[in-house]
Amino acid sequence: MALLNFRRKETPAPAGVSAPVEAFLKGYSIEVMPRTAEKVESFRDLLPPGTRVYIAHIEGTPIEDMVATAKRLHAEGYPVMPHFPARIIKDRAMLADWIARYQGEADVKQGLILAGGVAGPAGEFFSSMQLLDTGLFGGFERLHVAGHPEGNRDIDPDGSDAMVMEAARWKQAFANRTDAKMAMATQFCFEAKPVIDWVNRLNAEGVSLPVHIGVAGPAKLQTLIKFAIACGVGPSLKVLQKRAMDVTKLLLPYEPTEVVAELAAHKAAHPDFGIEAVHFFPLGGIKTNATWAIEHGGTSAVPAAQS
Repeated sequence: MALLNFRRKETPAPAGVSAPVEAFLKGYSIEVMPRTAEKVESFRDLLPPGTRVYIAHIEGTPIEDMVATAKRLHAEGYPVMPHFPARIIKDRAMLADWIARYQGEADVKQGLILAGGVAGPAGEFFSSMQLLDTGLFGGFERLHVAGHPEGNRDIDPDGSDAMVMEAARWKQAFANRTDAKMAMATQFCFEAKPVIDWVNRLNAEGVSLPVHIGVAGPAKLQTLIKFAIACGVGPSLKVLQKRAMDVTKLLLPYEPTEVVAELAAHKAAHPDFGIEAVHFFPLGGIKTNATWAIEHGGTSAVPAAQS
């Protein structure tokens, strides 16, 4: 069924949804890939107007497919944020070409700048900081960078977060000297406490970039465990492993209800807490994730009249 008549912000939360959860899910974003976007007949049937849509750039995906997906989403009225993974970009000329295509064909004004999950660089770039230092993103209105609540073995092989925090401080310094709006978008997590501790740690380190916390959408448990291991999700993986040991829950789909509720409650109790928005990874399908978000009060940050 088409979900075209989305609630306005003054509408009460859906039955059974707490006010903190509804507030927490306001302005959520979601991620797609060209091959998954192709399966969606109309994003307007799934997502509230103005929802930010990230386009994940997986190694091997032609830039033509990325730009075509961005162009389609823009035409349907969605702010588009493609990934710019440093380690699959060969040189400055390639980066400039990508930016020109996105801007010229899809009016892209936002980007997620990250290292990328490949072992070695394809050329001269290996970090998001190098991409930002090129100065080629000067025409962008919003730039997001990667955050790592549970560490990143690619950056800190010893399991510490020393280099991760050093990179976070660099990104904060860059944000201080750019006109673009900046935020940290994170990998998905399954437990609230490590996220809360990490956001508080950022604040203690002088990093005040708003956090867009990654949340895995509803999916089969086996699917989530596979993605979590592949993506290097750390301590909160034990939440899924514990669930997998419970035969009564093994065949039930995972939903992020508990982690979202805990983070929402913490945000409600601490309004200055650094999480600004939720970013969904629709590992069980875009439609499934979008439906769950709407049923739990999720809305666009942009009023329908402005979208």
